[in-house]
Amino acid sequence: MKNSLQREVPVGFKPFVSPTAFQKKPRIMIPEKNTNHQIVFFESLEAMFKEMGISDGMTLSFHHHLRNGDEVLNQTAKVVEKMGLKNLHFAPSSIFPNNACLSSLIKNKNITSITTNYLNGDVAKTISQGYLENLLIMETHGGRARSIEAGELAIDFAILATPAVDCMGNGTGSLGKNACGALGYAIPDLKFSKKVILVTDTVVDKIDNPEFPHSYVDAVVVLPSIGEQKGIVSGTTKITTDPVGLKIARDAAKLLHELGMIKTGFSMQTGAGGTSLAVADFVKKQMLAQNIVGSFASGGITAYYVQMLKLGLFEKLYDVQCFDLEAVTSYRDNDHHFAMSSSEYGNPMEPNPIVNNLDFVILGATEIDLDFNVNVTTDSNNWLIGGSGGHSDTAHGAKVTIITTNLIKSRMPIIKERVTTCTTPGEDVDVLVTERGIAINPKRQDLLAQLRNSRLNIKPIDELLTLCYQITSKPQVVVHDKKIIGVVKYRDGTIIDSLYQVKK
Repeated sequence: MKNSLQREVPVGFKPFVSPTAFQKKPRIMIPEKNTNHQIVFFESLEAMFKEMGISDGMTLSFHHHLRNGDEVLNQTAKVVEKMGLKNLHFAPSSIFPNNACLSSLIKNKNITSITTNYLNGDVAKTISQGYLENLLIMETHGGRARSIEAGELAIDFAILATPAVDCMGNGTGSLGKNACGALGYAIPDLKFSKKVILVTDTVVDKIDNPEFPHSYVDAVVVLPSIGEQKGIVSGTTKITTDPVGLKIARDAAKLLHELGMIKTGFSMQTGAGGTSLAVADFVKKQMLAQNIVGSFASGGITAYYVQMLKLGLFEKLYDVQCFDLEAVTSYRDNDHHFAMSSSEYGNPMEPNPIVNNLDFVILGATEIDLDFNVNVTTDSNNWLIGGSGGHSDTAHGAKVTIITTNLIKSRMPIIKERVTTCTTPGEDVDVLVTERGIAINPKRQDLLAQLRNSRLNIKPIDELLTLCYQITSKPQVVVHDKKIIGVVKYRDGTIIDSLYQVKK
């Protein structure tokens, strides 16, 4: 087990293949596909459903590269409802507020199982209230790739939003009116699903370097629209102007400097939130002042990293998903902006995933506890609000994992004696940076030794918790409902926590 927390695992839950057992097996090779097969083009999803034989009980997968602008998942849901299909397992890489229509299908038992890496909005609320018949399975981005390749997540039909498809059935995310850039999260689905359906609103004559080669494709559905490109920009993708957030970011950058991590050839990843991007901005200023060129930045790429690439501050960008339209353009036009699949990004069974080459990663937290376990899956009342995504993958892989967060949010302390839900185990987390102090995980004695003479405000995490209580007083402990509605899987397939129905 990665996590020292002892949690209740649902009775009768089928155990997963242990990481040790899996490592002893030969890696699953990408299945050969028939390059001479006939690809069928359809003018509606309903016609494709009927012709291809999608039926009750099947597993359908989707990707989330259009984020809050995706309509392929929604239009598929409408067909499911119209045809009255039941007991389906939906496996989208993420679920956004835009996908609220899934809630009625969950309540009506059209969808009875969901596997995903992240969800928020109305669907998260519906599942939190216990309406999903079977357990919700929460994976990481790298863990999902591993699960698909290992055959744990067996997909009957991958229904993949594809901004442009050519007459041969090749697909790309670089072209079309709803171009979304890199399609990294869909590559395992493409390669290992029993059937692959591309859904597009743009057909072109020829695609030279397709992310989705036609040899893997069984059918193409051409619709008037697959969504709204502008929905890719969902959430904060600009540097914070909040003084508290800027202080946190400045201290994080000073910490990186004192640890000697901003040096020629270093690599990094941050989230797309305002404080994380502010850290990147302070790092950028250090790089410019000292003529430092990094090897690469990775993850979901924003305009900020595109600008750093243009300035020559990084040799490469490794992109699994574009977070804004400037990143989409850069991915299409810049030869130093590379795509990577979710497996290449974070699959723990890959020989050398990109996350393992990160010098440091800057991540956020909904909660963090005295053992440095981090929660980004639920709030303190057990409501589902997110999920790991790449949180656990990068935290494990990076040489130094830094959590940046306000000490107190909405009058509630972010530090807990014990997190409500464990998303990322504390053994993968090295540093917590808040506006009132920095805590170093005691297991990182090497970092503590390097910072022995630091002028930064470094103190044990339990002192930061005491400070929280002095400001907010100790909050009442929330007692969760006994009904388990889902499980959190670590990237290697281990169950590290259970999810509970909210109290009604």
